Amino acid sequence: MTELEKLIADLKKGTGMTRANAAMQIGKLKDKSALEPLLEALEDNNMGVRNNAAYALGEIGALEAAPHLIQTLKKDPEEWVRKSAAKALGMLRSSEAVSPLTHALKDPSKLVRKSAVRSLGQIGGPEAIKALQSVESLDTVIFRMAKVAIEKLKPDKPEG
Repeated sequence: MTELEKLIADLKKGTGMTRANAAMQIGKLKDKSALEPLLEALEDNNMGVRNNAAYALGEIGALEAAPHLIQTLKKDPEEWVRKSAAKALGMLRSSEAVSPLTHALKDPSKLVRKSAVRSLGQIGGPEAIKALQSVESLDTVIFRMAKVAIEKLKPDKPEG
């Protein structure tokens, strides 16, 4: 049994801690063959498992997981899980996530809002810049993060 096969087996059964740790370790292996078990883990009853599975999907670069991560971002009751879904969408540079991440800028959780700003900055493009420009200055940390992301996304000005 390979390391990945053992981790997938642990992800499917065992204590919450065992399953959460397996999801985290699978992400570090960056093996896309773990896509299906990680997608299933997004539905786990344990918040730690869902959290680590969401982040692991970003780590393995599974762009095909974007629709599932978008649903997690929109619907998971736990802020840490929504934050990890937002982070993963940025890691994947999923252009289809721009609109859901824009909505996440109004999430009640500061953790989720910060991850949404960071991810919009990673994805880039006119829609992401527009969303970042809409960030209100009620929270100075998030406002500054948005400004920095916008500056990084702007095309270099020609010298002259």
